[in-house]
Amino acid sequence: MRRIDTHVHVYSPELIRTWQDVARDEPYFGRLASGKVHRWAEADDVLAAMEADGVDESWICGFAFSDIGLCREQNDYVIAFARRSGGRLKGLAVVPPLAPGAAEEILRCREAGLVGVGEIFPQGQGFDLTDRRQTWRLVAACHEAGLFLLVHTAEPVGHDYPGKGNVGPKEAALFCANHPEATVIFAHWGGGLWLYEQMPEMRRILRNAWYDTAATPFLYGPAVFRAAFASGVGNKLLLGTDFPILRRSRYDALLDRAGIGGDERAALEGGNAERLLAFGRSEEEPAQGRERQQS
Repeated sequence: MRRIDTHVHVYSPELIRTWQDVARDEPYFGRLASGKVHRWAEADDVLAAMEADGVDESWICGFAFSDIGLCREQNDYVIAFARRSGGRLKGLAVVPPLAPGAAEEILRCREAGLVGVGEIFPQGQGFDLTDRRQTWRLVAACHEAGLFLLVHTAEPVGHDYPGKGNVGPKEAALFCANHPEATVIFAHWGGGLWLYEQMPEMRRILRNAWYDTAATPFLYGPAVFRAAFASGVGNKLLLGTDFPILRRSRYDALLDRAGIGGDERAALEGGNAERLLAFGRSEEEPAQGRERQQS
């Protein structure tokens, strides 16, 4: 069973050194970087943690700034380490969706071997996820390049925290309705969007949606995993940790308490992620992929 972490943040040494200067022009970044749970990690830190925690592959991304120049710098860092990792790191590109040159940057990163775009912050980067006039160029570039999109979402209820934002299930669902051609991962369980797949019409609208588990120990108890599989969306669930904020061991403990094992655990820990990468280059929907695997 391959263990894949689909939600990992890395920061270049230069950004770590100068973060307070950068934060003056990037207030959303400053708010997150100064939060009490924030941690810094370079790519070498990711590889060391993977070795210690038994993780075979991590999907890494830099911070999604509002300034495209800063995004390019982080993308270059991700590209360099993905190339020298021997396949252990797969990279995601970050771009400000409304900035001139964003589409070109996405294509540049795809040519350099990156596999997705994200984690994008709608509120932090100042764009409306529900407005197709603001999202079509981003989606078109990802679709043309065969890349999935990772979008930050959060639950609309419960405690507040730095970077929670105001993009939740409703906004994510409208994005899927506007862009059925996109392959999109909604971070942090889609803010609860997965539950609405119990509605037949929402199941159709959300056929292109996947959900990652980033920050679960801060948000939910272990029963959430069983609920997701019982509701029929376990084949669309990706194990992401939000490293370096959280380590893989926190998730292993939750899964043990949830009683997730066998084929379900194998799918969650890596099988779904492998299928997503293949799905991003085909027209097959997630449920169909599961059915074909079982046939």
